[in-house]
Amino acid sequence: MDASAYALAHGIRSTRSALDGWKQRPWPVVRTWLLGSLLAGCLLLVAIWVIAELAPAHGTVSLRRPPFAVGDSPDVARIFVSNLLVLALHAMACVAGFIAGDSLPLQARRLSGLRRAAYIQGRRVAIAFVVAATAFSLSIQSYRLGVTVAHVAGALHGSPAMLLLGLLPHALPELTALFLPLAAWIVASRRSQWDQLLAAGMVTVGIALPILLVTATWEVYVAPHILSALFGY
Repeated sequence: MDASAYALAHGIRSTRSALDGWKQRPWPVVRTWLLGSLLAGCLLLVAIWVIAELAPAHGTVSLRRPPFAVGDSPDVARIFVSNLLVLALHAMACVAGFIAGDSLPLQARRLSGLRRAAYIQGRRVAIAFVVAATAFSLSIQSYRLGVTVAHVAGALHGSPAMLLLGLLPHALPELTALFLPLAAWIVASRRSQWDQLLAAGMVTVGIALPILLVTATWEVYVAPHILSALFGY
């Protein structure tokens, strides 16, 4: 069996083993992911609030779509699909971490010379790329959302803090769901459990999907009434 086939077989065994182990005691594992993703969501919301306070309050915004106006089922689908793309991007971090942290080193053991060195360096490059890409993505999201919150708060003649408070019932669980794969990635990397990342990616996506569907529905049908009551429009 060549190195690639051996790594694939090992990856399948590791994934099945992790899933079987978690079935016996799922809550301790899921709880760690949830707490990590909840913390990440809170930090992002704080960053958005800080940026919104510093950004100009005047800008072009539309208040005719959710979460500022009640929408319909196509709006739910649009929001859900948009979040699904972000979730897929974060889940790919788990796949990349599994390949870089478990598959490549396993293949490197059966190689020698320059090929072995290339596989070892490839692991480091892949992990560094995941970290850099994730940090860049979160920075861009924080800035973009912070500026948007500032503009919307200005249009509603309110404060960014009040706007975020109205959005919090769906924004916090939505962000928590989106950050689940990244939380699993961080936990696995700290414990050097790279072989569990593929299973973690599958489980976290499965947990996140129904949460994202509920939050999209809330954003379309419930959030407009909350914001209307807060800002009186």
